[in-house]
Amino acid sequence: MDDTSPPAPFHLGWEEWAALPDLGLPALKAKVDTGARTSALHAYDIEPFGPAERPRVRFMVQPIPDRTDLAIPCSARVIDRREVTSSNGEAEMRYVISTDIQMGDRSWPIEVTLTDRRNMAYRMLLGRQALGDDVVVSPGDSFCQPELTYDVYHTAHVRTTAPARALRIAILSREAHNYSTRRLVAEGEHRGHVVEVIDTTRCYMAINASSPEVYYDGARLPRYDAIIPRIGASITPYGTAVIRQFETIGTFCVNGSEGITASRDKLQAHQVLARHRIGMPTTAFANSPKDTDNLIEIVGTAPLIVKLLESTQGKGVVLAETKKAAQSVISAFRGLRANFLVQDFVKEAAGEDIRCLVIGSKVVATMRRVAQAGEFRSNLHQGGTAETVRISKAEREAALRAAKAFKLGIAGVDLLRSSEGPKVLEVNSSPGLEGIEKASGKNLSGLLYDHIEKHVRPVPAKRSRATRR
Repeated sequence: MDDTSPPAPFHLGWEEWAALPDLGLPALKAKVDTGARTSALHAYDIEPFGPAERPRVRFMVQPIPDRTDLAIPCSARVIDRREVTSSNGEAEMRYVISTDIQMGDRSWPIEVTLTDRRNMAYRMLLGRQALGDDVVVSPGDSFCQPELTYDVYHTAHVRTTAPARALRIAILSREAHNYSTRRLVAEGEHRGHVVEVIDTTRCYMAINASSPEVYYDGARLPRYDAIIPRIGASITPYGTAVIRQFETIGTFCVNGSEGITASRDKLQAHQVLARHRIGMPTTAFANSPKDTDNLIEIVGTAPLIVKLLESTQGKGVVLAETKKAAQSVISAFRGLRANFLVQDFVKEAAGEDIRCLVIGSKVVATMRRVAQAGEFRSNLHQGGTAETVRISKAEREAALRAAKAFKLGIAGVDLLRSSEGPKVLEVNSSPGLEGIEKASGKNLSGLLYDHIEKHVRPVPAKRSRATRR
């Protein structure tokens, strides 16, 4: 046998089914046009992103001509940008990407330009530059290669086979150099995503019905695939307003404005826990100074905890060891016109609590925080120490129910071990990662990106009678 014999010809008709697996497009019809030099793919909302040395482009594709409701988000590396003259003689600057095309049992890399072909019958044009020497095109034939079906877009296949595309993600934070923000940036970039840290207070909003937008330093912010809020307690009202604006635009927010607002207000947070029948220390709240003694009686005997409603990191939390001390602290807080609540002190916790980090619907890491000698607050910012710990089924369930009650994608749920079972002390919507990553030895930032990637992947489309096969 002569090993130098030419390969068998690969036959194509003037129209063929094709797949672009690198872009998450398992089926689309292509027009094969040897009169055109360049190949083209229908794309809209085309947006370049990423660093100048590694430019990328993301875009939307409607693979079925008469289904404008079905759009697949794609991203790819930019290999060029060139001027292309269309069949009607108009010149246009287009981004050029490289991707594999699949037809029948053959797959090969091609260059494709991105352009809006919404008025064209075919979402893809295959030019002669993409055809190998052994390709034979029969202008009078159609579908020489096996036919595909648009049904694939109506099944879970579109989700399970979608490629890991590069995402554009914003971290809303005023602390670009703290551990949590740096870890989130590093992990996102390691996965090939573009991660930008946005100072929440420098955002401003255009609020209208037709085109709500978020602006930053004088320019409109681009469309983000996801937002990771790291909103400080001091800017909760404005920070949640910015998040609401992103929610209005339709951006996926790891934690929503509603959950952040509720978790930050200690009174509202305990009311949410009570509404969902989640165990917590007995808590009381009153506005009138005449109710001080009744407030203490509702909670029980001293020692008691007096806590500001917007306290964080253990600040604004006071242990009153006697009834008289509790009366004095309450009187002082009222003199400052501060909003506070009174809470039962769980003695058996002995200066320890358990931080459960919940991402999605899983407790992904736990640690026990132990207060330093002479201190009742176990917060790491107050000098507490952390170590990994195993939790019970009841504790795991309490943490999951608490995060779900606030509709948080990531939450730090603090539990106390009491004689009556686990009690939720607090739900933190911007949990720090440093202590629990080091204690658990887990890549928790990576698990958060797993959660984000899962939620921004394409979902199966609903069927339509008008869908053409």
